[in-house]
Amino acid sequence: MTFSGKAFVLGDNIDTDQIIPAHYLTLVPTIPEEYRKLGTHALSGLPDSYPRFIAPGAEQSEYTLIVAGKNFGCGSSREHAPVALGAAGVKVVVAASFARIFFRNCIATGELYPVESRAQLSNSIKTGDQVTVDLAHNTLLHEASGVTHELAPLGDAYEVIREGGIFAFARARGMIGART
Repeated sequence: MTFSGKAFVLGDNIDTDQIIPAHYLTLVPTIPEEYRKLGTHALSGLPDSYPRFIAPGAEQSEYTLIVAGKNFGCGSSREHAPVALGAAGVKVVVAASFARIFFRNCIATGELYPVESRAQLSNSIKTGDQVTVDLAHNTLLHEASGVTHELAPLGDAYEVIREGGIFAFARARGMIGART
């Protein structure tokens, strides 16, 4: 599976409060209008030194890929963090490393693909640069430079995310019953 688009670049230690501030946690992601609203607040907790992730009045971001430094998604265990990014239109987060609970929540919710880079890409890619992530070949192509970077494979997590999360994956394989 391949994803191409504009990258939004973040530094190290982006925590879940920066991804989705706590006062938005009352939004219920299973209610469609609240899911969309959650997306409009994605990355609204970032310092003002970052550009806006979502344009005023927009429901989704023009950035479909995030490139980040180390320890992305640290902080609390809130599932709202990957859900907010997915609702905002993000498909893939490429980071030097992830907080374990954020990585696990990405897989459980099926919202987006958390992919580790072999290098600190947030130093060489800038916000707005076009990138292509190829999950079949575990690469990220930086369109402006023509440089291809190696990514860590997702392994079995890829199928769980592709299926829509852990519950959808289990239902599709008869591991749990269908929703009633």
